[in-house]
Amino acid sequence: MSETAGRVGGGMLAHRVPDLGALELLLAVARLGSLGAAAREVGISQPAASSRIRSMERQLGVALVDRSPRGSRLTDAGALVTDWARRVVEAAEAFDAGAQALRDRRDSRLRVAASMTIAEYLLPGWLLALRAQRPDTAVSLLAGNSTAVAERLLADEADLGFVEGLTVPPGLDSTVIAHDRLIVVVAPAHPWARRRRPLAAAELAATPLILRERGSGTRQVLDAALGGLARPLIELSSTTAVKASAVGGAGPAVLSELAVGEELAMRRLVSIPVEGAALRRDLRAVWPTGHRPTGPARELLSLTRG
Repeated sequence: MSETAGRVGGGMLAHRVPDLGALELLLAVARLGSLGAAAREVGISQPAASSRIRSMERQLGVALVDRSPRGSRLTDAGALVTDWARRVVEAAEAFDAGAQALRDRRDSRLRVAASMTIAEYLLPGWLLALRAQRPDTAVSLLAGNSTAVAERLLADEADLGFVEGLTVPPGLDSTVIAHDRLIVVVAPAHPWARRRRPLAAAELAATPLILRERGSGTRQVLDAALGGLARPLIELSSTTAVKASAVGGAGPAVLSELAVGEELAMRRLVSIPVEGAALRRDLRAVWPTGHRPTGPARELLSLTRG
């Protein structure tokens, strides 16, 4: 995220959004209908819970909980904030599952390699679901471009991989698990944001773009769809870095629609229609030829199709 994006609305986001502990407490109050019961569930005293709720109300500038001898009830604003809080906590749980998989653990029983877009935007949720089914399964995650994923699998450094390119690398079997679309995005101040006609594929191909490095599935699909690309304006090694550069106004970029939903909704980026180019792609699970996934790898594969 760019520094500008982090300061939208004034001040750092961390100063305006309650911490996870406060959000989890609010969700417990909503579920249990009692501040005391919620305090016991999260492991703090009732006075500490009351203080945390009051602090959150001051921070947000709205009343969240009506307290009475019969229990605690959410205000209308509290009910709305609780819905938002639930999404934040679920996202944090997915983040935790992904971060845990990144830790290098010698006892890992499932080694996953994933290209960057899938690793950033899809895999954490799948790992969270796998943890619910197999809480004792240790998972390690190796993230890189699609070429690197294939190399890990063929070197027996991963049990299951996920890639985004046009073709299946030699030596690997695959199955399509999802479909994705690449979209052209620019900052609102870019001249393309004011155009009324779709961008022609030839113009896009001739324009220096903020691009992923060679070997990435995103770049492979874009290159094939346009029949070649101009020299990159900037070349970066992660989807997040490409997105931050586009938000900061460095130039146009082509990204997965999975990666830019929030930025488009908040008008930090603008989507530019393109005509004459097929920018859709398959997302695939891959594994070494003749070695169909078994055990935790097979379960993870099944979760990607849920």
